[in-house]
Amino acid sequence: MEMSPDQPPDPAPAEGDASPAMPAQYVDDLQDSLSRLAKLATGLLPLEDSLTRVAQYAVRAIPGAEGAGLTLLEENRSDTIVSTADFVAQIDDIQYSLGQGPCVSAVADRKIVLSGSLGGDRRWPQFGSRVARLGVHSVVSLPLITDEGVVGAMNVYAHDKNAFTADAGRLGELFAVPAAIAVQNAQVLAQTKRLASQLQVALSSRGVIERAVGIMMSRSGGTEAEALDRLRTLSQHQHEKLPVVAQSIVQEAVRRARARRTDR
Repeated sequence: MEMSPDQPPDPAPAEGDASPAMPAQYVDDLQDSLSRLAKLATGLLPLEDSLTRVAQYAVRAIPGAEGAGLTLLEENRSDTIVSTADFVAQIDDIQYSLGQGPCVSAVADRKIVLSGSLGGDRRWPQFGSRVARLGVHSVVSLPLITDEGVVGAMNVYAHDKNAFTADAGRLGELFAVPAAIAVQNAQVLAQTKRLASQLQVALSSRGVIERAVGIMMSRSGGTEAEALDRLRTLSQHQHEKLPVVAQSIVQEAVRRARARRTDR
């Protein structure tokens, strides 16, 4: 766990103990959050809602937390960023605009980052000074890591200095493992839905283009290739996508057919 150079060291554990015992309430809150996480039906919620739920559970699991933000990293797509409070969104905007901060470090180093005095933290001078002026001084940043790599990161904030103890860091690490799996599941389901939607659009567009080509063939008596070439030329001249031009031809043909029936 990476500690802020301005944060006092944790009390030494009692002789013979691996680490001090956590308060029972901390353990109960973690178990409750993990239970909620396990029941999270990511397939029934929009992606952003699923990610926001994960961030909300983190606030409950980590003692001292007042708000959390979660960033989903995806190749060839903009990052999806959610937050549980307005002040968190404001802070994360600063972090990503500067390209420096605890979340950036957590992802790069693949380990938890903790700071109890952001304004004086030498690791991120620009970020820390701006955030401290907003009255936020403590953070726990958790990389969300699966077998396939880092899928995202979570920032948990508090206004007071040194708000997060070593217990908070350990609880964050325990929460981050199943949280990463939940985030990855939500990501995969969202990708599957996007792919299905794109496929449906592609199939629909193909059908419209085929109908438009048939209409143009019936009007000109030309071949299918000639009709398709003409449709492409119309698309270029009108600066519209091929399915859009095809749809207009089909709609015009329908209007003409209805008009002929009315005139009879």
